Amino acid sequence: MRALITTILGTLAPVTAFAANGLREDNSGMFVWVFLGFCALIVVAQVVPAVLLATGMIKGVVAAVKEETVAAKN
Repeated sequence: MRALITTILGTLAPVTAFAANGLREDNSGMFVWVFLGFCALIVVAQVVPAVLLATGMIKGVVAAVKEETVAAKN
């Protein structure tokens, strides 16, 4: 958990530094940011099931290989 927090803070620190400098001003309104946040929410909602499916497939492959290894030894 601590590593996750460190990673998130390490990612956000440079972003906040650039935001504080005001290197780029895009004059986007609140609705643009709400739309982008909604798009990010959709992406995250699609990534979570994909990761769960991938881990399930990996577990299935590992279990099948383990069964074949045990059957070959007997």
